Amino acid sequence: MSTAAVTPPPALVPTVSTVPTLANVLYEKRDAIAYVTVNRPKVLNALNAPTWQDLQTAFADAQNDSAVRGVILTGAGDKAFIAGADIGGLAKASAIEAERSSRHSQRVLDLIENLGKPVVAAINGFALGGGCETAMACTIRISVEHAKFGQPEVKLGLLPGGGGTQRLPRLVGKGRALQLILSGGIISAQEAYRIGLVNEILPAADLIARAEAILNEIAANAPIAVKYALDAVNHGIEASQAEGLVLEASYFGLCAGTEDKREGTSAFLEKRAPHFAGR
Repeated sequence: MSTAAVTPPPALVPTVSTVPTLANVLYEKRDAIAYVTVNRPKVLNALNAPTWQDLQTAFADAQNDSAVRGVILTGAGDKAFIAGADIGGLAKASAIEAERSSRHSQRVLDLIENLGKPVVAAINGFALGGGCETAMACTIRISVEHAKFGQPEVKLGLLPGGGGTQRLPRLVGKGRALQLILSGGIISAQEAYRIGLVNEILPAADLIARAEAILNEIAANAPIAVKYALDAVNHGIEASQAEGLVLEASYFGLCAGTEDKREGTSAFLEKRAPHFAGR
């Protein structure tokens, strides 16, 4: 279990950005980080259609804001990251409505996964069903010690509909994923760490600071290289290794033509810190 502190590089120049006002999600930007907090603590931050829409709005804004270099996603309160779907609404959904809802949640999570910027899930409690699926769409997952994880949809006569049947096997392997999905079982943060579902476990008081440190460490690097590295992993894992290597070489070549590559190599040879411009 990794709990070692990482000293972040010097903070980037603070920026002031306008943000959309959302009903179910708190959204703010400080310096180069966007903070997205699902804000329905009375229902353990359960996901309904308006909340999915708010998440889409927030992440689209973060993607389009060049001043944002990374995002922290968490839940309001100290009990839940996202405890799952709003079961009351789901119980009334027809087959057509349920499929439409599934496709919309998948699109939102695809946006998060392929944002082109790192997203850290700061998991502060229950991450069940759609909450576990949302965490899996993030680049890095860090968790408090009391968090719980699971895909319990089969207990409701359903299966995961936000990408759980696809992302979970890719993260933890087919056998472990099937055991979780088919049993509907709930696992501890420690077990989630053991199987590779989360990267680190931390005390609750350190969770957001650690997420910020991770993003600041990444933000010290060339933003174009970070974006292409994310794309190479996300898209390469869906292809054969041979196809992935072609994609990697293509992105490597694109990076080699950037001003950031010239700055990075010059700084290394001159034994100084690089100053990347994202060009």
